Amino acid sequence: MHFLDQAKIFVRSGAGGPGAVSFRREKFIEYGGPDGGNGGKGGDIVFEAVAGLNTLIDFRYTQHFRAPRGKGGAGSNRTGGGGSDLVIRVPVGTQILSEDKEHVLADFTEPGVRTVFLRGGDGGRGNASYKTSTNRTPRQHGTGWPCEEAWVWLRLKLLADAGLLGLPNAGKSTFINAVTNAKAKVGDYPFTTTRPQLGVVSHRNREFVVADIPGLIEGAADGAGIGDRFLGHVERCRVLLHLVDATGDNPVENYRIVRGELDAYGAGLTDKPEVIALNKIDAVDAAEVKKVAARLRRASKAEVMLLSGAAGTGLEAVLDRLVEVIGPAEAAPARGIDEGQEPASWSPI
Repeated sequence: MHFLDQAKIFVRSGAGGPGAVSFRREKFIEYGGPDGGNGGKGGDIVFEAVAGLNTLIDFRYTQHFRAPRGKGGAGSNRTGGGGSDLVIRVPVGTQILSEDKEHVLADFTEPGVRTVFLRGGDGGRGNASYKTSTNRTPRQHGTGWPCEEAWVWLRLKLLADAGLLGLPNAGKSTFINAVTNAKAKVGDYPFTTTRPQLGVVSHRNREFVVADIPGLIEGAADGAGIGDRFLGHVERCRVLLHLVDATGDNPVENYRIVRGELDAYGAGLTDKPEVIALNKIDAVDAAEVKKVAARLRRASKAEVMLLSGAAGTGLEAVLDRLVEVIGPAEAAPARGIDEGQEPASWSPI
């Protein structure tokens, strides 16, 4: 399944039904008169966040959504039937953006939330409602209020508690494989991870979700490498785990590159709590590890934890720190994410 986290769709509510023009013609009824009923209301476009869904793949194949219009009124003051509401189910974490992507129109962060996005048009008035003391036989009627329509973007942002950051080959996939049941691909070449991966960590009677996104490189904000579009999936995380490769040529500069890309992306990512871990310490001499950790500590002005995802060194301490920052279990956000399952997204052609 391809990873699709964006989809452009067209939505249209239902127009109101027309009112009726009708007059009573009944035997033995001395006075007739207008009896045209009103038209029915058009259907609404309703978005609903559903737990257990974490893909937008359906919107790749169905891109137009139209609610039915209201039925026309009839004689004997009969009101036309209303059009059924069209409910569009989206994964928790979905945002609805305007066509130019400049405005967030709706944001679904909890399952079960329903939003009437476009309201159906009201039905037109039948001629019975136009009757007055001076207009006993009106023949005018309402045609029904028009529908509303719009092109919108759906953007899926994963709901995870912790997000993994780092340059390509910093060991993020190895880490998520070590602490969860996820099976992220691991390779000794850049950009092995090309799509976000999710895993659920069970640690000290706590469960929390970790998101692994493709690595960042210098210039990602300008489109270098895979770019920075996947950073949207860690916007909602409570804490960022920044992995720095101890075997790199300049670990301190690598740390600054990633921090610079976070700053260029914005969205408050640089203000989030950050846990820094020097990874792959099993592949470096112990004395060199101490020197690199000291330089990284001075550059970041924060604690630097020592870690080896492959050897399992330091995993417990890092998980303890993540649990401490994430906070109590009752404060964790609703997710509805299946273990090891990948969300999906679609980029328009």
